Amino acid sequence: MAADAIDPHASAWHLFGAVMRRCRESEPKIALRRAAANLYVDYSNLAKWERGERTPPAEMVSRLDEVYGARGILTALYGTLVRLNAAAESDRLRAGMCMEIPAYRNGDDDMERRAALQFLAGIGTFGALGSSGESLRQFLDLSLGQAHRPIEEWELACADHLHALRTRPPSQVSAALLIDLLAIRRQLDTATPPDATELHRIMAVLASVHANALTRLGDHGAAIHWSYTARQAADASGDLALGLMVRGEEAGLGLYGQRAPETVLRLVHHAQRLAGEPTVDLLTTEVKALSLLHRHDEAIKTLNKLHRTVENGVTADRYGFWKPDQIHFAESWAYAAAGQESAADTARENVLKFAPEYQYRTNVQLHGALCTVVRGGIDEGLRQATTTIDTLPLTYRSGNIIETGRMILRAVPHHEQNRPSVAEFRKMLAPEPASAV
Repeated sequence: MAADAIDPHASAWHLFGAVMRRCRESEPKIALRRAAANLYVDYSNLAKWERGERTPPAEMVSRLDEVYGARGILTALYGTLVRLNAAAESDRLRAGMCMEIPAYRNGDDDMERRAALQFLAGIGTFGALGSSGESLRQFLDLSLGQAHRPIEEWELACADHLHALRTRPPSQVSAALLIDLLAIRRQLDTATPPDATELHRIMAVLASVHANALTRLGDHGAAIHWSYTARQAADASGDLALGLMVRGEEAGLGLYGQRAPETVLRLVHHAQRLAGEPTVDLLTTEVKALSLLHRHDEAIKTLNKLHRTVENGVTADRYGFWKPDQIHFAESWAYAAAGQESAADTARENVLKFAPEYQYRTNVQLHGALCTVVRGGIDEGLRQATTTIDTLPLTYRSGNIIETGRMILRAVPHHEQNRPSVAEFRKMLAPEPASAV
């Protein structure tokens, strides 16, 4: 199939074409022939893109955004639809997305809305792919001129996305976040200075959550870029506490195969200099980074410093990022890596007692397996780790959980790496082939 051709049954591209046309016809309007000339493309091809009969090549989408004044909407929607098509088997794609949607040749806005809503109703069963009818409905609202939200609603959205991160598969979290990140960027264009400050705070939080979701998906390059955006937005708000929080989150994400442990320590120390003193959030990350570097004595000393800091009182952030179980999680990590079984068991029990998040609960179970391997029980530890991961649904096997499994593999001495149990566990952690995703 040609690069710009699509299956005529894949009705998702009718939505993309409808959004294209709506953006072009929004003020200031641009004629189709003028748009084609500015894009240096054939007029008839551009018309087919808007009717959903063909889809533009990927390298053209950012230029479409610019010429159509779409402010990133077309790029984001294009990426979402490409991921949907890549993730779905052809039969499932037709079952979930084949809708009889009229071509948008001469219809009015009402017909576009009705057709798009018909499409969105049909995609509602497609949630297993990390998208939903509601997410795309919000995408369409955004393209048609979504009303600005009050700051109070944005605060609620932050809480909702953070809760989703802790309870849902990361693919769902990322898809929903993209909608709100686009909406808040658009709202910033016309915000008053006081509202812009608050919106920058919201953007920093959402970008940080999005970086977390992308890390769980294993998309580390994109996660680093979103962490940078979070820092920029926090700094634009002038909120030092928020700036420290997102920097702490960025450093913590680096622990999961995203950055070298030495780089994570540099991020921690830089943030501590900005704070003027060690903070609880930064100390927990420092403990884990030292453990990854096998500097176990220093990690335990830093744990002691962490406890002294906590005794002086901890101020919770306004968005609910920090939770007390993070201290016990850092203990579980450090004591397990050092082979201190009794202390690691106590820390794990404390996490399991209080932590609702599936990722924390799974990872502390893996810490127990790590401790077993460190203490010489290689086959038993790998059996524990295999059971822990195997009982987790595939959509919840985040990159962070898989990376914790790799910590266990790295704890196996070099001369024991040829054991059958090691080979089997390594196979379990291997990424799925692209065709199977």
